[in-house]
Amino acid sequence: MMKIIRYGFIATLVLGSLSACDKEFLETAPTDQVATGDAFSTTNNAWAALNGVHRILYSQIFGRQAQGGQSGNMMYMDVLGEDVVFSSSANSWFRDDYRWIAHRLSTSDITKYNYLFYYVVIGNVNMILANIDGAEGPEADKAAIKGQSLVYRAWSYFQLVQLYGKRYVAGGDNSGLGVPLVLEPTTAITPRATVEAVYAQINTDLDEAMGLLQGYSRANKSHFDLNVAKGIKARVALAQQNWPIAAQMAREAREGYPLMSHTDYLSGFNNYSNQEWMWASHIQSDQTNYFYSFFAYMSNNYNSTAIRTNPRLIFSVLYDQIADTDIRKQLWDPTGENVEEFPTPPNGSRYPYYSRKFSVADPGMSIGDVPYMRGAEMILVEAEALARNGQDADAAEVLFELASNRDPEYTLSTNRGQALVDEIMFQRRAELWGEGFRFYDLKRTNSPLDRNGGNHNGSYTNGVFDVPAGDIRWEFLIPQDEINNTNGVVVQNPQ
Repeated sequence: MMKIIRYGFIATLVLGSLSACDKEFLETAPTDQVATGDAFSTTNNAWAALNGVHRILYSQIFGRQAQGGQSGNMMYMDVLGEDVVFSSSANSWFRDDYRWIAHRLSTSDITKYNYLFYYVVIGNVNMILANIDGAEGPEADKAAIKGQSLVYRAWSYFQLVQLYGKRYVAGGDNSGLGVPLVLEPTTAITPRATVEAVYAQINTDLDEAMGLLQGYSRANKSHFDLNVAKGIKARVALAQQNWPIAAQMAREAREGYPLMSHTDYLSGFNNYSNQEWMWASHIQSDQTNYFYSFFAYMSNNYNSTAIRTNPRLIFSVLYDQIADTDIRKQLWDPTGENVEEFPTPPNGSRYPYYSRKFSVADPGMSIGDVPYMRGAEMILVEAEALARNGQDADAAEVLFELASNRDPEYTLSTNRGQALVDEIMFQRRAELWGEGFRFYDLKRTNSPLDRNGGNHNGSYTNGVFDVPAGDIRWEFLIPQDEINNTNGVVVQNPQ
């Protein structure tokens, strides 16, 4: 693990040679694969390296089929919450994660995967950042490549510190341990930096990136541009309780991304040409992920064992709060009997609160674009930041933009204070169901896990219905390989 973390590797040139076996992957020495000078001699080559990073977000470079890139993290984050419900225990994928067991084991797949995946991205972009200034090519290309690389590094550290460190507390003591800050290609063993230091570096990278991405027009939505950089800055500010910056960045980020139509809302969340999608991975037919795909677990109609035997449901408590006139309520079948509008794969099981939010156009293939950021999320970030900053009237107006689009009978909220915050958080849960935000939201808001009163089955959750806010279980354990390979320089979280 440490070789990849310290050195990084050039994804476009190495991915094809990687074995699916975890052990072989971890032992791959990137310097044996490609000469750094050749990889970055021109901006064209640097673009190829950056495109390799884009592809890491949906590539099968790890040895378990539930870990097909960023979508693996998204599914982990939601099964740890309360709003995605297991319908049975017939399929083992994500089962120990759903039970709040795996992320508290230092040798588990979830702890190793989330740690390694983001450091693979960091290692790649560190190589790009260390070499791009010397590449031959247009300065505009260098700025765009460097800016996107900085966004990737900031985003990756943001993902990591939320999992392996304590939640950030504005004005509080953030001197607890986060993750190692590795900012250049190196073999040096690096101890964990403080949560405060990691967030400071995240913001430094994002601020520099936003300057570099001014005026850049990206090739497609799998790349970063200024809007997406601002969107990630908004997420970071929200986690740091920096309400003014969160509201400002979210408002600016969503410019040019109008909300989708009701027809599009029911079309399967599988096409990144949707006008509301800001950042996504586009999966082409010759790049299908098969059983590594997000849609092999979260769709209603791909013919996988996970979907046939354990389709994901919505938490009935959340569903019951959604107005009948809200288009989002049509994404789930509370009866489990609506065969016409909620198709299943052959021999697939049906359950009440069955989902059709995510679906594949061809049930024989797991192809579907994966959304990472949407305009609706930015509206919700802006509204939440305004409300938590005491700007209730402004927050209600921003929330109205989204809620009235989803529900034509929604009226401007008269809630104020905590009641308005609660309404916004409800809207966030309904809007972003299945998109990988719930664990992060619970942790950053210091909220408890509460699976009571609905359709969670204690046999499937292993009895885990409640986890108090601030419990040590909100921190992932550091992978044991990292502890061992650094001879204890990287220390473990409390167990």
